[in-house]
Amino acid sequence: MGDVVQFRRVKPGQKAQGKTLCKHGFHKWRIWKEKDFDVKQGRLVTVLRCARCDTTKTQAL
Repeated sequence: MGDVVQFRRVKPGQKAQGKTLCKHGFHKWRIWKEKDFDVKQGRLVTVLRCARCDTTKTQAL
């Protein structure tokens, strides 16, 4: 006889958790260490990347 598998029930609030914050401009910015020199500007920049939606933005030093 087979094993009984319990399915995890997703609550309505957990389905879109984190996505709605980024849509309204509340990103979770983290410093992205892999790219710290911008070729177009020719100077060091700080690249910030959102932990939820992977949107990037740069800040000049």
